[in-house]
Amino acid sequence: MPSDEEVVRAASAAAEGVILDAYKQSELTDFDVTVEFEDGVLDVDVYVNPPEDAGPDPDAVADEAALAAGDAVDELFAADGAGDGNA
Repeated sequence: MPSDEEVVRAASAAAEGVILDAYKQSELTDFDVTVEFEDGVLDVDVYVNPPEDAGPDPDAVADEAALAAGDAVDELFAADGAGDGNA
């Protein structure tokens, strides 16, 4: 089973990847990804603040980033379970 730290790192990296794919880092006024994993529950909060004229809708990007974080964690657990017959 992945450690809580591995889960948080995987989720954070996936969410940040989506944000940075949608916007150049220099375009962003601010962004924040907060990930908690406690008692088997993943909580992801994504905040994106680009300039008004920059690219895609920030709410849509934040939603996509949160979904990507969840998918990354699912993949992490699936890969871990594949070796022990639980997948």
